[in-house]
Amino acid sequence: MELPWLGEHCSERSCKQLDFLPLKCDACGEVFCKDHIRYDDHKCSSAYKKNVQVPVCPLCHTPIPVQKGEIPDIVVGAHIDKDCKYNPAQQKQKIFTNKCTKPGCKRKEMMKLVCEQCGGSFCIKHRHPLDHDCKGSSQPISKA
Repeated sequence: MELPWLGEHCSERSCKQLDFLPLKCDACGEVFCKDHIRYDDHKCSSAYKKNVQVPVCPLCHTPIPVQKGEIPDIVVGAHIDKDCKYNPAQQKQKIFTNKCTKPGCKRKEMMKLVCEQCGGSFCIKHRHPLDHDCKGSSQPISKA
């Protein structure tokens, strides 16, 4: 070893390699070689300080803030008990709810199609005043 004062030894007990470009762990502050710099590689006892994860509610899928020192499972459980906006009936809501008001038609539409003359709600087939025998105005807007 020509230059023993350069570099530092890896802090991992099983390694102790002299590294000329040592890396300092941002959690525990010890020096490691490139093979042991990851938290898992040197079993970092301070990794929890840097391992910041935001848990997501499994029911309403909203992120739940967790303060330092709190256990995420307990915080998520408290959210489910108090603040959760999950509505199981919401998943079974029907999309096609706007029924056509033309006599004899049973079609339903996703969006409400309102006639400008009579104000009735109709399906796509009967949306024009001539198609549903509109009684709202004496003159139709256009002829088909």
